[in-house]
Amino acid sequence: MEEKKLDINSIIGFVLIFAILLGWMYLRQPSEEELAAQKAQQEQLEAQQKDSLQKLDTQTVAKTPVRLDVNDSTAISKYKSEVGAFGFTQVAEGETVLENELLYLRISNKGGQIVEARPKEFVTYDSLAVHLVKDGNADFGLNFSTSDNRVLNTKDLYFEPSVSSSGENQVLSLKAKVNQDQFLEYRYEMKPNDYLVDFTIRSQGLESVINNSKPVELEWNLKGIRHNKSVQYENRYTRLTYKYEGDKISKLSESSELDEETETEVSWLSYRQHFFSSILVSDNPFESAELSSRNLVEEESKETKFTKAYSSKVPLTLTGGELAQNMHWYYGPTDLKVLKQYKTYGLEDSIPFGWGIFGWINRNVFTPFYAFLSSFLPYGIAIIVMTIVVRLALSPVTYKSYLSQAKMKVLKPEITELNEKYKDNAMKKQQETMKLYNKAGVNPMSGCIPALLQLPIFYSLFMFFPTSFDLRQKSFLWAEDLSSYDTIFNLPFSIPFYGDHVSLFPILASVAIFFYMTLTTGQTMQMQQQPGMPNMKFIMYLSPLMMLFFFNNYASGLSLYYFISNLITIGIMLVIKNYILNENKIHAQIQANKAKPKKENRFQKKMRQMMEEAENQNRATRRKK
Repeated sequence: MEEKKLDINSIIGFVLIFAILLGWMYLRQPSEEELAAQKAQQEQLEAQQKDSLQKLDTQTVAKTPVRLDVNDSTAISKYKSEVGAFGFTQVAEGETVLENELLYLRISNKGGQIVEARPKEFVTYDSLAVHLVKDGNADFGLNFSTSDNRVLNTKDLYFEPSVSSSGENQVLSLKAKVNQDQFLEYRYEMKPNDYLVDFTIRSQGLESVINNSKPVELEWNLKGIRHNKSVQYENRYTRLTYKYEGDKISKLSESSELDEETETEVSWLSYRQHFFSSILVSDNPFESAELSSRNLVEEESKETKFTKAYSSKVPLTLTGGELAQNMHWYYGPTDLKVLKQYKTYGLEDSIPFGWGIFGWINRNVFTPFYAFLSSFLPYGIAIIVMTIVVRLALSPVTYKSYLSQAKMKVLKPEITELNEKYKDNAMKKQQETMKLYNKAGVNPMSGCIPALLQLPIFYSLFMFFPTSFDLRQKSFLWAEDLSSYDTIFNLPFSIPFYGDHVSLFPILASVAIFFYMTLTTGQTMQMQQQPGMPNMKFIMYLSPLMMLFFFNNYASGLSLYYFISNLITIGIMLVIKNYILNENKIHAQIQANKAKPKKENRFQKKMRQMMEEAENQNRATRRKK
C-alpha cells in the first residue's frame, strides 16, 4: 500500500513539475506590446545591417590592393614578357560587381576569379556579414603549358572585362587575349533571385598556343571563414563533400589533420562551412579530381578565423585543342528548401542528414515535419510539439520495454533461488535460467529490442538539430540560438571537454535522464549482478554526466528535445506502471505459461544440446581431476 502511495505521489509530482514548466514557458511569452517593440527593434537592426553591408561593399572595393602599376612601363614590360602570347591583353586593375536580391559577387580582372562572395540575407553570430570568399581566403585558376614552353596560371593573367545582359540575366565576360580572335574566356551569368551562377570556361583559337601534350589543370583552394560562436562546433559540420560516379556521395574527414582522396567522374564539389556552402558544379562530370581537406582548428578560441583549408585539382579535357567546360557556382545557405531548387544537380545531397535509414528519416520525416510546425509556431514551441508527437508515437515501444522489466521482476525470486542453488556451477546456472525463461514465456532480450528500435530515431534527431538551417539564430527562452549552445554563465577558465561556459538546457536534460534511468534500471540494479554484464548503477550515473559534458557545446535545440523527451517518457512510464500494467496479472500469466507444455524450436533445441554437451564435458573434466 505504501509503495502504491509513493507511486501516486511520484505521478502527482511529475504532473506538477510539467505544469510548472509549461506555465513558466507561457508566462515567459512576450506581450503584444513587447512583440511590437521586438519587431520594431528587429526592423531597426535589419536597416542598420543593410546600411553597414552597403558601406562594406564600397569600402571593400575601395581598399582593393594594387598588384601592378599600369603606369610603370618597366613592370608592364616584365609582365608581358612572362605571359608571352597573352601579353596582348590590356592590363588594367579593376573589379566587376554582379549582384541580385540574394547574392553579391566581386570579380577581379586579375585572374578573372571571384574575390568576394556574400549571401546578402545573413549575418554571423556577432552580426557581421556572412562571407564565403573575402580577403584572399580563396583562389581559382588554370595551370597549363604553352607551345613556347611557358608554364602559366590564370591567377597571374589579366583579363579584359565586358558586361552585358541576356534578358534579365547579368553577363560578365572576361578574356585573356592572344589577339582579338584568340582568347581564353571566363563567362559568368547571374540570374535574378538565384544563388546559382552559370560559369563557363572556353578558349577560341588557342590550339596552337596551349601545349596539348600536357594537361590543363583546374585548381580551386578555399579556407573556410568562421561564422559561428563555437569554432569547434562549427568545424564538426564543416566538410568537403562531393558527388561522383553517378549518384555516389562521399565526404572527406571532418576531424583528421589532413585527408586526401582521388575520385573519378566527379559531378560537383562542395566546400561546406556548416550552414553555408561554396559549390562548384560541372554539367559534364570531371574525369577525375584530387581532393584534400586540412583541419585548421586546434582548440576552442575566439581568435581562430578559419576552420578548414580545402583544395581540389581537376584535369580538364581539351576537345580539338580547345577548352569548353560548362559549370556553375553556388554560394549560399546549406538549406534544404534552397538546395532542393537545384534537383537537376542533386545539391541537396550535400547536406549531412546522416547515412542509410537515419538520413532517410531525417530528410523525409523530421525536416519537413519541423518545417511545417515552425511555419505557425515559435521555433522552441515547435521543438516541444515535435518531441511530444515523437514520444507518443514511440509509446508502444516504451510499453514493451517496461512489460519486459515487469516480467523479469516477477521472476526475480526464482532467478535468485537458481543463482544460490548453482552458485558453484555457472554453466548449470545458465542452463536452468534459460529453461525457466522458456517455461515462463519470457525473453530476457525483449527489453533490449525496443531500445534498439529507437536508435534510428535517436541518431536522426542527433543529426537534425545541428544541421537544421531553420534553427539558425532562432531564440527561445534564454537560448539566443537554437542551432548553437545556450549560455547562462561564462567561466573565467576552460574545463577540458566541457568548455568555458555553462549551458542550462544540457543540465536540465542530464537531470531528466538521471530520473529516467533511475526508473528504468531500478529493478535491474536490485537483481544480482551477472558475470560479464555491465554495472547498471555505474551506467546510471555515467550517462547523465556524459550528457552534461558532451552536450554543453552542442545545439541547445537538441538539449531541449532530450529534456522534454525524457520528461514525457518518465510520465508515460509512470502511467504504464501504475494504471496499465498489473503485476498480479503478469504473475498469473507467467504461471499459466509455465504450466503449458513447451515445444522447442530448432534453435532452442540446438542451444539446449550445446549447453548439455558443455555441461557433460565439464563433469568429465572434474572427474579426471
